[in-house]
Amino acid sequence: MTEQPVRRVVLSLGSNLGDRLELLQGAVDALTDTPDLQVIAVSPVYETDPVGGPDQPDYLNAVLVAEGPHSPRTLLERALAIENAFDRVRDVRWGPRTLDVDLVAVGDLVVDEPDLQVPHPRAGERAFVLVPWLDVDAAAELPGAGRVADLVAGLDVSGVRRRDDLDLVVPS
Repeated sequence: MTEQPVRRVVLSLGSNLGDRLELLQGAVDALTDTPDLQVIAVSPVYETDPVGGPDQPDYLNAVLVAEGPHSPRTLLERALAIENAFDRVRDVRWGPRTLDVDLVAVGDLVVDEPDLQVPHPRAGERAFVLVPWLDVDAAAELPGAGRVADLVAGLDVSGVRRRDDLDLVVPS
């Protein structure tokens, strides 16, 4: 088995059901507990309008940046396991959810498989991903799409509201 190099990993976190902040914190805690994954930063929390899908409550969103030697497949499996641990139900596309953990980028890797796309195929269009990411990495680049700052400049960010009254904590 070939050892994976350490890469920067970007994950997007979202919740619009239940105690949204507690659910996001649970995802941060679970990712921090992932062996060989070092959490580098967690963005401020944002409240965002839902995109697509049925009528539903607003989301809380954040971005977590980490480093580790995990393959994109292993990271996807971990993200899905964390969602399942928080009772994520997938019955309506773009429907409400207790927790969403999306794999946004893994270094500069590009993966295009039926059940795994890296970078996330819609990340460059999602202000609720890019705005928080920019908060924790001003020089961030989305592979194949360019600088995150440039991508944000071309988006409507009016539905993305920073919540300075809410904090996520990286456990030590």
